[in-house]
Amino acid sequence: MSSNPGAREAPCGIVRRVSATPAAQALIERLRTVHGQLMFHQSGGCCDGSAPMCFALGEFQTGDADVCLGEIAGAPPST
Repeated sequence: MSSNPGAREAPCGIVRRVSATPAAQALIERLRTVHGQLMFHQSGGCCDGSAPMCFALGEFQTGDADVCLGEIAGAPPST
């Protein structure tokens, strides 16, 4: 557990490392209404860049090197 009192455990058993502003949470909810459940993938850089990417759940296949960072605005972890 983290010594940070504001941190909580993510569903995947690790300390939360992602967050969203209220405006971002509202946008995620609008996207979910149109596209269904979502997942986010944060690339490690290089060819994909390092911006988080949003997919309909199941449209992106994670690999062995992917690490669960947590859940954001109700979107499940991608691993």
